[in-house]
Amino acid sequence: MRLTVLLLVSVFFVSLAPQAVFSQTIPLQDLIRDGEGKLSIAIDSTDSTVSTLARRAFGLHGGFVVTTANNAAFQVKIEPASGSSVLLTVGSGQPYTEQLRRTVPGSDLSNAVLRACDLVVEATLQARGFFAGRLAFVSKQRGVSEIYTSDLLFNRVRPLTQDRSLVTGPKWSPDGRSLVYTTYYKTGFPDIYKIDLGSGSKTPIATFKGTNTGATFSPDGRQIAMTLSGTGNSEIYVSDSRGKNMRRLTTNKSLEASPSWSPDGRRLVYTSDAPGRPQLFEISSTGGPARRLPTNISSYCAEPVWNPTDESQIAFTAAVSGGFQIALYDTKTRTSKILTRGASSLEPAWLRDGRHIVFTRRDGANTRLMLLDTVSEKVSPLHNPSFGDTSSASYVY
Repeated sequence: MRLTVLLLVSVFFVSLAPQAVFSQTIPLQDLIRDGEGKLSIAIDSTDSTVSTLARRAFGLHGGFVVTTANNAAFQVKIEPASGSSVLLTVGSGQPYTEQLRRTVPGSDLSNAVLRACDLVVEATLQARGFFAGRLAFVSKQRGVSEIYTSDLLFNRVRPLTQDRSLVTGPKWSPDGRSLVYTTYYKTGFPDIYKIDLGSGSKTPIATFKGTNTGATFSPDGRQIAMTLSGTGNSEIYVSDSRGKNMRRLTTNKSLEASPSWSPDGRRLVYTSDAPGRPQLFEISSTGGPARRLPTNISSYCAEPVWNPTDESQIAFTAAVSGGFQIALYDTKTRTSKILTRGASSLEPAWLRDGRHIVFTRRDGANTRLMLLDTVSEKVSPLHNPSFGDTSSASYVY
């Protein structure tokens, strides 16, 4: 069980704060609430805005339950400090014993709070925190779709494009300084462009005859995989980060789409209709023979995304009972399972912890970004429906 790491609290903060090592050992049964596999914590701050933000963040994480101080394994206090920083303290036990004290800087107060929450996640669950990451997504406002960016909790939302044309598929570079996306802006046909977030400048990556879609950076940011149809049907290509030195990986009569990199950058998973209906295939990022992944769960499997921390897991969209749902394929056991229920769910994108996924939920004509915990299968909305339609999320930290 993932939370067996909680048996010895004394090791939690060694990597993050060597000077603040827990002095006591807390039994596992005191850390887990009601056998639900969640760590109970209490959040406190003299600033109501700070406490509200922190509670909302931990409420999204499937590994925590926010409760009162008397019922919590850990008590987390976050106070505004000088500039755009906060003072984080974490304690435990009865009587209360302070175990960690850290000043956490941020780009603003909200960012500092979320980074402090990430430190708590990393120290207690020994997993990557993700609250302070950023989203890029497509949103339709007043009938016009553009690329927007925001933090995970939909604060600091701002438009990134003003194409006033169909846009889709934004994907962050690993350093968060740029992203690639597909736009119909200049030619009326799908072309791939890269945006520099610092300058706002746009650079064409692929504007070939036919469709140019599905661009995604390699984990080291040096390459871009994409789908091009200039030869007559869609194939998988890889270029450098500028769109130069293009290499074709697939050559067949079927349609290929939606490439996604393995964590080590050596392989790509993608969709192909070579079997007659869309299914998942794997190929080396340098080319060679492709191999079908035996998902064995649906006649329609598409939009695969490789888990960034666990190369044995690939999330994808599967057709189920007349709709679409998020599914998970395990390459070790060669088995798949459906993770979502209800209204159609599609376009999965992993967060940096390899446990949570942002996806698009389609309910009738409306779309909304949701957060999925793949362990508990808990689903949480990331914004109010009044914000408008959102889709095609990409995440970076």
